[in-house]
Amino acid sequence: MNILLWILQVVLAWFCIAGGYYQIFKIEQLQDLNASVRALPAVLWVFFGAFSCLAGLGLILPGVTKRKPVLTPIAAAAVAIESVILSAIYVHYGDFRPLDFSVAMAILAAFISYARFALKPLGSS
Repeated sequence: MNILLWILQVVLAWFCIAGGYYQIFKIEQLQDLNASVRALPAVLWVFFGAFSCLAGLGLILPGVTKRKPVLTPIAAAAVAIESVILSAIYVHYGDFRPLDFSVAMAILAAFISYARFALKPLGSS
């Protein structure tokens, strides 16, 4: 189970960091594709992007450094909450293209959070 969780954490961290980078540095391209990005202030999307990048790091670094491993499930829960919020924004503005990805990230993050809190906490054998 621990190996599976590590694989899922790395995948989710990659999606978080790549997506966050895109939200911060490629906002113009997102504005061309999504009505929600055009409707809401760019600074909000930059915030979401920075939050996503930090959460992605939080999925990996505590386990790798073996310092504060409780931060990993907290980071996963934060990604799940952020993804649900983004999904609601996408639905509100009729942006259904990124919705599948956002919902999938929410489910994956919620699973990682639950598994790391209850099933296989980092640092346990």
